[in-house]
Amino acid sequence: MSSEQGYIAFIRTNAPFLATGALLSLLSSFGQTFFISIFGGEIRAAYGLSNGDWGLIYMVGTSASAVAMVFAGGLADRFRVRQLGITAVLLLGLSCILMALNPIAALLPVSVFLLRFFGQGMTTHVATVAMARWFVATRGRALAVAAMGFMLGEATLPLLMVWLKLRIDWHLIWLGCAFFCLAMAPILFRLLRLERTPQSVAHQTHSIGLFDKQWTRADALRHPLFWAMVPAIMSFSGFGTAFWFHQVHFAEIKGWSHLSLVAVFPLGTATLLVSTIVFGWAIDRVGAIRLLPFYLLPLIVAFVLHWYAPSLAWTALAVMLMGMAGGGQSTLLNACWAEFFGTQHLGSIKSATTALMVLGSAIGPGLSGWLIDRGVGFEQQMLGYAFVFLCAAALLLYPATLARRSAAAP
Repeated sequence: MSSEQGYIAFIRTNAPFLATGALLSLLSSFGQTFFISIFGGEIRAAYGLSNGDWGLIYMVGTSASAVAMVFAGGLADRFRVRQLGITAVLLLGLSCILMALNPIAALLPVSVFLLRFFGQGMTTHVATVAMARWFVATRGRALAVAAMGFMLGEATLPLLMVWLKLRIDWHLIWLGCAFFCLAMAPILFRLLRLERTPQSVAHQTHSIGLFDKQWTRADALRHPLFWAMVPAIMSFSGFGTAFWFHQVHFAEIKGWSHLSLVAVFPLGTATLLVSTIVFGWAIDRVGAIRLLPFYLLPLIVAFVLHWYAPSLAWTALAVMLMGMAGGGQSTLLNACWAEFFGTQHLGSIKSATTALMVLGSAIGPGLSGWLIDRGVGFEQQMLGYAFVFLCAAALLLYPATLARRSAAAP
């Protein structure tokens, strides 16, 4: 059977569970930076904010959601996806309503907190933990298929939202997003009619981590292995988020229309799709840990190109390279947590990594906005971010080396 036929057969056999992961990933779009940043210009105008003000508000709300994830993420070890996932989606819908109806700037941090916590945080967390726990030998492919929901949102929503903003008030768009979230909850419930509890899955499919043990979150946090991964987690989410968050400003300083810029984003999503499928296949064939040190390399080149970019074509190439690295980010890291630490306590461990990812996505927009307000050009910042990615990639050599030592241990 060819790899393509194998993917199709795999999807057909596991359709309800994979569809759950993909739908949760799609719905997380409403709390992702690439979506919220589409309305950055309107939000700044409506509340009289500078780039730095809006970046600070975003950083505060997102940081609070990162702290909340540390405590809430472990719920994935105790509750079914049918309970936790649907609850997160319903509350995400209510968060969209608050963004639409919020009358004052003082409530913006609350709106951002709720969108980020229930969108980027809990909805994404539940999707990835479920895929990593439900699937063992095919974990890479499961994570890749689930990530396609996010890719669908990233490919379609920016263009659709920019087009809609030209025709209707942006507040109504957020109300439409809320309605979509609420309408998807019954579909998730139907998909998960036969869902198993985490405990029953644990006895059937739990895999062990390095050195033949099931790591607790305390074990992971005490080991240098975990912290060697942190720069990759936080830099990708932080500075990738900064690019999407300031996309309106980036288009302005480059002299392009916002619509022209977002028109190249689907190229990055197409690359992300291919990259995710390839990474998912490669994880199941050679293992996530062997691939880990290499996935950030395209991101280094991408941010150098964002700095240079004399025309939109160069930015399009950079966005495609971001998509190439994104395929590794969406599959490799989630598979690595299971390979490093086992799956028995994966929810609580993953909650810490999700919190760091969310914290990175808070720091990126806040730091970049603060630098913009102080005269450090956004283009020049790209070179600094590329250097950070280079350092993060070098640190990933340590986990790969440790995994080889574990495999060689008697």
